[in-house]
Amino acid sequence: MRSMKRRITGVVATAAALSLGLAACSGDSGEGGDGDNGDNGANKSEPISIGIASGWPEGEAASYMWKVMLENQGYTVEMETAEIGTIFTSLAGEGGYDLLFDAWLPTTHKDYVEKYGDDIQDLGVWYDQATLNIAVNDDAPIDSLTELADNADAFGNRLVGIDPGAGLTQQTQENVIPEYGLENMEFVISSTSSMLAELKSATQSGDNIVVTLWHPHWAYDAFPIRDLEDPKGTLGDAEKIHTFGNSTFKDDYPEVADAIGNFKITDDQLAEIENIMFNENDGEKNLESAKTWLEDNPDFEEGIFGGSSDDDSSDEDSSES
Repeated sequence: MRSMKRRITGVVATAAALSLGLAACSGDSGEGGDGDNGDNGANKSEPISIGIASGWPEGEAASYMWKVMLENQGYTVEMETAEIGTIFTSLAGEGGYDLLFDAWLPTTHKDYVEKYGDDIQDLGVWYDQATLNIAVNDDAPIDSLTELADNADAFGNRLVGIDPGAGLTQQTQENVIPEYGLENMEFVISSTSSMLAELKSATQSGDNIVVTLWHPHWAYDAFPIRDLEDPKGTLGDAEKIHTFGNSTFKDDYPEVADAIGNFKITDDQLAEIENIMFNENDGEKNLESAKTWLEDNPDFEEGIFGGSSDDDSSDEDSSES
């Protein structure tokens, strides 16, 4: 029945992704897993499907790390890139995606968790200092969002955003723009890749630019940029990044659910992984990049699959959202 549901919802999810102009992660998906059942009864021949939020590098880094680690444990893993709303919808359905490693709470993805909370499972927090930001080139003439409206001309009267379904986009539209009187600026909503292309072009040519961005992100190492102060707190406080599974994940894959509960990553570790993926390999060898980092840090995987989870804060964070 689970396989039948997966095939049916897989078609629906794929059609939705295509309609949104989204592409599947193809070349790196590869083969994996030995098809054996684990000691806990989990069917390792049934692929675990990971939905990767389009354009969010920390989620890509975590997802590819987990593909490597799970296949090392004998599981088969499939991955697909999609818009964040599509992933939550699929997680909440019967089948489709099994995991999402990039859910931000208590603010950014609050609406999705409130909508689908009864049909998804919070599997734990793996990063706890995530922030949403508005960033400018390092030599921009302003330091705070309070100055942006009066200096809009210096930035071509444009605020460059990312994809329409992102929580950061919603926060910018509903909080940042009205609170700081930016209604007369053009808010460009397109995609993360388009925003980064504009950011790269502007910083290389010495032009001013203002973009929506977030920590952690490799762009802060790659480009001369800095965050604008947000004295009104329109983008919220530091958030936690959660992993969510579908409604039956803990029952279907108890060993994996326990391991995900052990998953924690530091700023330095995440910076190392993202640097390999997006700076050294230009985002073109993500699976190889994840393998490289894990091979250089063998204790990391051992700690995840050999340790015990002592973090119970994820349920509390989720219930408060």
